[in-house]
Amino acid sequence: MSAPLLSENDPRLVFAWDQPGRRKWTIAGFLVGSLLLHAFCFYIFQIIYPPAVALLPPPGRVSLIAPNSEEGRVLLRWLEAEDPALASTTQRPTDGKPLPLPTIQHAPSYLTREPALKDMPAAASEPRSPNAQPPAAVERPRPQIANAPNIVPTTLRFSPELEALGSVQSPELKFTASGKESPEVAQFRVAVNDLGEVRSCFLEKSSGDAALDEQTRKYLVLCRFSSFPNPQSAIRNDLTWGLVTVEWGNDIVLPRSTHTESIAP
Repeated sequence: MSAPLLSENDPRLVFAWDQPGRRKWTIAGFLVGSLLLHAFCFYIFQIIYPPAVALLPPPGRVSLIAPNSEEGRVLLRWLEAEDPALASTTQRPTDGKPLPLPTIQHAPSYLTREPALKDMPAAASEPRSPNAQPPAAVERPRPQIANAPNIVPTTLRFSPELEALGSVQSPELKFTASGKESPEVAQFRVAVNDLGEVRSCFLEKSSGDAALDEQTRKYLVLCRFSSFPNPQSAIRNDLTWGLVTVEWGNDIVLPRSTHTESIAP
């Protein structure tokens, strides 16, 4: 039996267009619920559960054993009792007396047993050709006599104005140089009163060594002239100016280090 044919006006072939509006509200409800659920989850995991914080490792600690506490004293007493060095050392009792050691006199072996002497080997025969340097006694070196150096003293030359004042009484002449360079001729201008005393001393020409210049100035200040009052001068204590020229010799004392280097072989 064949099925009946459907006509175009059959109600089963017509869609129901009034139902899709309800589906739109359902999808919108799901989207709003999902948004609320995500917001609730973000709130839970960010407010209630704070983010993890990386903690640094605890700083190192050092424990010191000190006798100012009971635990430290107990531990120190235990360490002293368990010391292996003390346990392996033989300790003498406190009430024991030290044992006196016997006095043993040293006896060398050559006193108890005389060593056997060996015979002197035979002399070797002389070679046919004569030796250019035959064995002989060692000559003792003769000491070389060092010639005494010719000492040239340091001299002071006074100008005619100062020589007219008479002889000079000066202290011991001894100068010490600060270097090994030879000093140059130095000149000083001095002023002498009528009593022969040096009242002023000024450096006119340096020797190249400041130490020698200062020593020479002090030396000239200590000099005294056998002077007498000038009868032609009406004013006493008149000053006489003149030049003193210092010609250096080899009697100048060198510094210790420089002198040591000069005599070292």
